Amino acid sequence: QVQLVESGGASVQAGGSLRLSCAASGLSVSMNCMGWFRQAPGKEREGVATITSLFNRIYADSVNDRFTISKDNAKNTLYLQMNVLKPEDTAMYYCAAGRSVHCGLFAVDFDYWGQGTQVTVSS
Repeated sequence: QVQLVESGGASVQAGGSLRLSCAASGLSVSMNCMGWFRQAPGKEREGVATITSLFNRIYADSVNDRFTISKDNAKNTLYLQMNVLKPEDTAMYYCAAGRSVHCGLFAVDFDYWGQGTQVTVSS
């Protein structure tokens, strides 16, 4: 049974930093496309960043140069380092895993989802 468990969400002020973690079980982060998505109230879920088995990364334009996706294969854990946070980054953040060869910022390419961790950025 695949489980993805996110942690690290918090309330921070604009300009601050957070690191989200996603502990995976039942699958290997080294062998799958892994990603972070977010959903703000009243908005659709959007892709934030993805990383392939070969460590190729894709970022949404809105977070490029501020967020960094990474993974620790030995710990089977995915991370999202978020710097220079803005109020518009406020959302529920979800970890996702996909078995597809496609590893873009589209939710349809992902098969497994965590329950989410809340990030709130105040101005």
